[in-house]
Amino acid sequence: MGRIYRIALRECGIMRGNPIYLFCLVLFPLLVIFFFTSFMEKGQPTDLPVGVVDLDKSSLTRALTRKLDAFQTTRIVAHYPNINEARKAIQQNKIDGFIYFPKNTMSDLLASRQPKISFYYNYACITSGSLVFRDLKTISMLGSAAVGSAKLSALGKTPKEIKAFLQPIAIDLHPLNNPGVNYNVYLSTALIPACLMVFFFLISAYSIGTELKFDRSKEWMALADNNIVVAMTGKVLPHFIINISIMYFYMYYLYGILGFPHAGSIWSILLLGLAAVLAGQGFGIFAFGLMPSLRMSMSICSLWAALSFSAMGSTFPISAMNPMIQSLAQLFPMRHYFMFYQTCIFNGYPISDAWIHLGALFIFAALPLFVLQKIKNAMLTYEYIP
Repeated sequence: MGRIYRIALRECGIMRGNPIYLFCLVLFPLLVIFFFTSFMEKGQPTDLPVGVVDLDKSSLTRALTRKLDAFQTTRIVAHYPNINEARKAIQQNKIDGFIYFPKNTMSDLLASRQPKISFYYNYACITSGSLVFRDLKTISMLGSAAVGSAKLSALGKTPKEIKAFLQPIAIDLHPLNNPGVNYNVYLSTALIPACLMVFFFLISAYSIGTELKFDRSKEWMALADNNIVVAMTGKVLPHFIINISIMYFYMYYLYGILGFPHAGSIWSILLLGLAAVLAGQGFGIFAFGLMPSLRMSMSICSLWAALSFSAMGSTFPISAMNPMIQSLAQLFPMRHYFMFYQTCIFNGYPISDAWIHLGALFIFAALPLFVLQKIKNAMLTYEYIP
């Protein structure tokens, strides 16, 4: 314990003299936390710019235009004289879509001649495209529903009969655990931990690699009496304290301050935070053990962290990917983090339903045990090659 304490103090001195640790352990993680949670604080995109091409200029088309502008998601920013002008506006990214009312829209609708109301939208961004499509489609359906309601009312139908005719099947929608369909809840709970794990990977490999780079490895091992377990424990202990503090602050900020929905217990949250930090640091040490080189180990960590954003399955389901990719996804700690979060915290199911993912995180944390001897040999015999 005395040797671990002295090595930990030595590591604190190294961290204090190298600003990289301050930025990668504290400042950048905090920046990531506040950045993602603040720029999506409204939950959903609002006031997406759309245009209108109204060649009919009737009371019906003006009413539909006002209703479209009243939607929270869309905002009418311009009226265009023809489709070509509106198309150019989309190409110039001035608007995300537009609705087109041809001439005689209202008269054809009243005469049951089925006028064609067209809408065009930019689907380069899936989120904004889907929201604009939803509002434009809703407006086009409201026009026919209004005329149909007026006709049925003139025929003496009751409001209940009219409603049953216009909407024969009523949809009762219940988004579980996120009733407001808040995109911040979906994205911040996945992207932020993935970014934090990038720092866990890189700093773990960097701190060991710099011992070779700055010719401090033999001094480090001498403090541990050449016991690699003692040496590694003392080195990663200060990093672990900072990393677990940042992780728990992130979780408190999300669930305690911002009030993100979570059906799971506080113990599930704390357990996941601990497992994530241990898995991140363990993988970083393991990467250096595989390639005892500062450059190569950090390259492995960077590659694995970058692929984690896709392999975790938060934006595109793993079940829809190629079977080979589904198998490879299990080699990424963030995949198991996300599955445990989704099962036990977001949905509130018992830990026993996600024990395999929790166990996988602790397996990642134990990976350094297989390469400790190789790291020891590197520290005692290797010469740093730039």
